[in-house]
Amino acid sequence: MSKNQGKSGTPTNPARGKSALREYVEAIGIALLLALTLRFFVVEAFKIPSGSMIETLAIGDFIFVNKLSYRTEIPYSVVGFKVPGGGTTLKDWGGPERGDVMVFRFPADPTVDYIKRVVGLPGDVIEVKRNELYVNGDKLARQFVRTTSYNDKNCRGDRARVYLEDNGTEQYPVLLRDGPDPFENYGPTTVKDGHLFVMGDNRDNSSDSRAWGQVPAGNVKGKALFVWLSVDGCGGLMDRIRWSRIGKGVR
Repeated sequence: MSKNQGKSGTPTNPARGKSALREYVEAIGIALLLALTLRFFVVEAFKIPSGSMIETLAIGDFIFVNKLSYRTEIPYSVVGFKVPGGGTTLKDWGGPERGDVMVFRFPADPTVDYIKRVVGLPGDVIEVKRNELYVNGDKLARQFVRTTSYNDKNCRGDRARVYLEDNGTEQYPVLLRDGPDPFENYGPTTVKDGHLFVMGDNRDNSSDSRAWGQVPAGNVKGKALFVWLSVDGCGGLMDRIRWSRIGKGVR
């Protein structure tokens, strides 16, 4: 008796595989699930909208952020809708360090993301005297590098002095302008338990902890990794893409 015949000798149809359409749909569904898992728990893309982190980050930089740098959390929102229990920590991996450039939910409006540099950890005493940063009574060393020009988000030109600031473990650039600054003297203030004190590298053009307070650790989303695309909104058609910034790590 043939393999494809029943007991009665009548031929039977072989089992049919999945249709091509079903296979495509399943493949797309799996890809979307993996992409969403990566987006919500591992790596997220952000665009830099302002000049508060010049010259570490430029306006129009697109960066990847490692969401597993410090902790794993329940996604705060999905397609604009708040998730019940969103933002709750599932697993701690270790807190931010001084000098880290991190993305966090703005304390006054958690639907808005900010990016700044960590300058103070819980228990630290932060003070600014004549635009110089002090941590626990020690002034951070800094060295003048050069004068630079840049465009703000409205394509207006600005100038500033670039310094290399040293927090004892790493160095990073900070910008200062001539003229009065409402935050050239600040504090002293002690960083509360479970909070962080953050500042922008473009010190005179940054809304940060000096203006609106400290960042709860539960608002932290992740650590900035590298620039994967950079678009100069003030550039011409032929030089709109900043090719030299692509792949640049965020220190």
